[in-house]
Amino acid sequence: MDFLCELVVGLFALVVAGLIVVFVLAHVTAGMVDLRRHEQEKSFLTAVGEKEPFPSLHDPHSRELSVVVPAYNEELRMPVMMEECMEYLESRQKQHPSFTYEVIVVDDGSKDKTTEVALSYSRKFGSDKVRVLTLAQNRGKGGAVRMGTLSSRGRLILMADADGATKFADLEKVEAGLNDINPKPNNMAISCGSRAHLEDDSVAERSMFRTFLMYGFHFLVWFFCVRGIKDTQCGFKLFTREAALQCFSSLHVERWAFDVELLYIAQRFNIPIAEVAVNWTEIEGSKLVPVWSWLQMGRDLVVIRLRYITGAWRLEAPRKTD
Repeated sequence: MDFLCELVVGLFALVVAGLIVVFVLAHVTAGMVDLRRHEQEKSFLTAVGEKEPFPSLHDPHSRELSVVVPAYNEELRMPVMMEECMEYLESRQKQHPSFTYEVIVVDDGSKDKTTEVALSYSRKFGSDKVRVLTLAQNRGKGGAVRMGTLSSRGRLILMADADGATKFADLEKVEAGLNDINPKPNNMAISCGSRAHLEDDSVAERSMFRTFLMYGFHFLVWFFCVRGIKDTQCGFKLFTREAALQCFSSLHVERWAFDVELLYIAQRFNIPIAEVAVNWTEIEGSKLVPVWSWLQMGRDLVVIRLRYITGAWRLEAPRKTD
């Protein structure tokens, strides 16, 4: 009996020591919010090849909508998405002349011709409607979305994936979700596109192991970070300008789990969030490696929570980029 008690005490001590090590490592390895820009990231090319500086999210809006498209090695998939995007936005502008927009394609350090493909749309529609921000090095999807958002002019800001998995006609659904939020404290609100209604079908098509990983990820999201949102990872999210400024100023995670930290920050600031069902299609060529990426995101979820608990990360007041 004495041996059993000693064993239990020893195991408990090991668990406590392990937790302490995890907390310390999470704290000392925490990076700070990095809003610095490389010189080439401060400007965009006009249709005639001249450089003009990007505006700041701190400036008053001058467009109704900004669409931020993060793109990494997307020269093949992006044209389909851009054609559909521009057709929708141009049609909407013809129907409602007061509607103004811009599309900001953020090339996240691509090794292919992503920038050249994006610039072809800038030349076709003009740099007032399509702008290209080419990052000096790969930051990750979260870093690309943040840099594009901080360079936008819209009253509303939509993040949309370059693969075109969600059709732009569904913008009206997420807009309706945003408009239904009342009140909007300090005009801050977020409307998230959601694929949760498609989950039963996706489970039927997945292996048991991948389904286990999916549900495990959902549990970790709920347990550590975000409550009340069924699909945190859909890349179709609409922000008011004020909500975008508040959330992206505090964002630390620049890789795949950035959506979770973004929504965690929003809930910490008591920013209301709507979740709206959207159509979604699986597009070949995803950069996610199913098992490995989910494991990385699971690790990031734990780390996000620990770093806020230990004070390594704090919610930031909005500040301008350097």
